[in-house]
Amino acid sequence: MGTYPLRTLDPDDEDFSDLEPLRDIVGDARVVAIGESAHKVHEFFQLRHRLTRFLVRELGFSAVALESGFPEGLAVDDWVRGGPGDLGTLLRDGVTYRFGQCDEARGQLEWMRSLNGRVHFYGMDVPGSSATPEPAIEACMPLLDWVDAGYAKVVREQLLPLFDYLPPDRSTLLWVVPALHAYMALDIARRREITARIAALSDRLSAMRIVYGADDQVDKAIRCAATARHTDGFLNAMADGSTRTYPGANIRDAAMAENMDWILDREQRVIVGAHNGHIQREPLWAPPVINDKLTTLGEHLAAKLGPDLVVIGSAFGGGALPTHRLLPDGPPGNAEPYTIEVARPEPETIDAVLSTAGFPLHLTDLRKAAPTTAAKMMNGAQSQPIDAVTSFDAMVYIETVTPWHAFASA
Repeated sequence: MGTYPLRTLDPDDEDFSDLEPLRDIVGDARVVAIGESAHKVHEFFQLRHRLTRFLVRELGFSAVALESGFPEGLAVDDWVRGGPGDLGTLLRDGVTYRFGQCDEARGQLEWMRSLNGRVHFYGMDVPGSSATPEPAIEACMPLLDWVDAGYAKVVREQLLPLFDYLPPDRSTLLWVVPALHAYMALDIARRREITARIAALSDRLSAMRIVYGADDQVDKAIRCAATARHTDGFLNAMADGSTRTYPGANIRDAAMAENMDWILDREQRVIVGAHNGHIQREPLWAPPVINDKLTTLGEHLAAKLGPDLVVIGSAFGGGALPTHRLLPDGPPGNAEPYTIEVARPEPETIDAVLSTAGFPLHLTDLRKAAPTTAAKMMNGAQSQPIDAVTSFDAMVYIETVTPWHAFASA
């Protein structure tokens, strides 16, 4: 097994000599996906940032696509490339799932802006932290106001008011929970009307592409409308979950894959940042939480790109993970963050295998790995079944992890 000790996770340390093995692992691949075993972990943020600096400076990668809403990310890209805006606002509203609410995310975006337009930022996920398509529809409105004012009026009068069921206070930590509950409480006629009107929006924008003009703003609006459609499909599948008799379809990862197709039409080499469970090359299956095997973004990318995709996962040996719990008092979605201590990984996990290498921080080329009996991988504090050698080209092992450096409101 080709295992290489790493000196540091500090992204400001740009002595990349310890990362040189990545040059061979990545080769000429167009996409390098960097995974994290759990969200909101300091070391995983730092790992992605440092690897991103290496891939940009040494291997010529030109874009970063994160597990974050596509329409929200458009404003972040404008700022990263030197445009106006307040970074604090962009970290709050432009990076979804609250993944921007930390010093680590701030540092990476500031570094990207310092490159003076050399690197693009993309969200590749569905909008609204997977709770609503509304941000994607709103992102279409500037174009419609400019080139199709009559239809813009229709959207404002007939589609956007259908989202009045959403909890108005979006400042709570877990706003998405009451938002999802409110959606699932809608009667089926209301849900079907939302679906039909979003479909009409997406179809109209696509049909009017030539009339509107073949420019960048039009392309982005068409993609936002398509992403709104995906989000609506994701929510419908969730609402139908208790009655459907067929296996679950992973609409969210399919949407990310379609957005990545769009990004790859614009960019030659792209860095993808997401949870291990999204980028792995085999179905996500984590019973008893996820009982249907779900097709992942990694599978979609592998089918499209073949050897032009390199997948780097992360593993860890223990430490503290951030989480949260809902509170009964206060506004809907009111929650408090706390941490949980994670013991040494289970013996049958790839994390446990990697922990025996003798280095607290290392990169392992799994393409050179000997057969292993590991049949699981740590997914946060729990394990999931996986063939890690099939799913990942390489893994970075971090002995101890700690919570992110969150802003006070996160």
